[in-house]
Amino acid sequence: MTTLPRFLTLPTGSFFLFGPRGTGKTTWLRSVLPDAVVVDLLKPEEYRQLSARPERLRERVLGVPPDTDVVIDEVQRVPELLNVVHDLMESHGGYRFVLTGSSARKLRRGGVNLLAGRALMRSMHPFMAGEMADAFDLDTVLQRGAVPTVVSSRDPPSTLAAYAALYVEQEVRAEGLARDIGSFSRFLEAAGFSHAATLNVSELARECETSRSTVTGYLELLEDLLLSFRLPVFTRRAKRRLVAHPRFFYFDCGVFRSLRPAGPFDRPSEIDGPALEGLVAQHLRAWLAYSGSDAKLHYWRTRGGSEVDFVLYGTPGLWAFDVMNADRVRPADLRGLTAFGDEYPETRRILLYRGEHRLVRRGILCLPVEPFLRGLNPAQGLEDAIG
Repeated sequence: MTTLPRFLTLPTGSFFLFGPRGTGKTTWLRSVLPDAVVVDLLKPEEYRQLSARPERLRERVLGVPPDTDVVIDEVQRVPELLNVVHDLMESHGGYRFVLTGSSARKLRRGGVNLLAGRALMRSMHPFMAGEMADAFDLDTVLQRGAVPTVVSSRDPPSTLAAYAALYVEQEVRAEGLARDIGSFSRFLEAAGFSHAATLNVSELARECETSRSTVTGYLELLEDLLLSFRLPVFTRRAKRRLVAHPRFFYFDCGVFRSLRPAGPFDRPSEIDGPALEGLVAQHLRAWLAYSGSDAKLHYWRTRGGSEVDFVLYGTPGLWAFDVMNADRVRPADLRGLTAFGDEYPETRRILLYRGEHRLVRRGILCLPVEPFLRGLNPAQGLEDAIG
C-alpha cells in the first residue's frame, strides 16, 4: 500500500483504532510505531492460539520491556483479550496498547470490557484530499473513492469491485452475522439507492422483498462493520415541522458506486450527485474525527421540503453546507440555505458546487468543491478551508 502521511495524530497513551478494512490502519501503525510488538488476529495461527487461551497474551507482553508498544490487530475477533489487556494496564504500567478493529459488533454487545475508559477511541477514515495532495483528482475519486487499499492498487476498479465481496465473505459469512447471504447481498445493492437520501426503512424492505425487522438488522450490521453511517436531523430550536428519518450514507463514495446497480435507464446525475454528497460527507466526518472537535454532523429537512445537506454544530460554530453537482448556481439552488438562514441567522452558509469561481449570492458563499476539500485540514479551522 502506498504510504502517504495521514492527518490522524498518535495519542500518547493506549487507544482503540477503528475503521473499515482497507482504510490504512495497519499501514499507518507500521509507519508511526515501527518497533511495536504486533499480534495479528487475521493470521489463523495467532487467532487459534489466543482464542483458545487468551491468557497467552500476558506471556507475550511480559516477555518484552515495559515501555514497548503492543498492537493487537482486529481485536474484535477475540474480545476476551480485552480482559487480559485491562489487567496488564492495571498491574504492569508502561505498555502502550493499540487495539485496532474493523467491526464494532462484538465490542458493542454482550458487555465487552472496553478498558473502563483507560484507552482513547480513535477512527481511521478514507483518504482526505489534503492527505492525497497532488494525487487527488476529483473526477477520479468520485469514480473510485478514497479507500487507501483501492487508491494504491495496481487495478483500482477490480479492487473496488471486490471490496463488497470481501465483507460478505470474510465478515458476514465467516462470523455468521447474516444467515441468508443472498438476501444480504441484495440489501447491499438496494441500499445503494438510499445513499445520500432520507432513509425509509419500510420502503427499503419492500425493495428487498423482506421484513422491516430484517432490514433494520441489516442496517445495524452495516454500521457495526463501519461500512455506513446515518445523519440525524438537526432539531435545535426548531420552529418548523421537520422530518424524523435520518439520511443514509455508505462510508466511501467509491464503495457506494460499486454497490449501486446502474443501467441504461439511470441518468448520470442520479449517481454523480449522491457520490459527490457522499464525498463531502466523508471529508467532514474525517475532519471532525481527526481534529478532536466536539461538533456533530447533521442534516436539516422540513416537512415542506426545504433541505440542507449538512449542518455542523458545536464549538466551531453553526455551519450549513449544500452540495451541488453542477457548474452553475441558480436561484432555486439557494432555497434550502436561505430557509435555514432565516431560522438560524448566526449560521455560516456555504454552497459547494462544480464551478470555478467564488461567489456570494443572497449572503451565501458559493465555493468550488475541489479547493474546499483540498483545504480541509484537521489542524486548522473551517475558516481556513473556505479561504
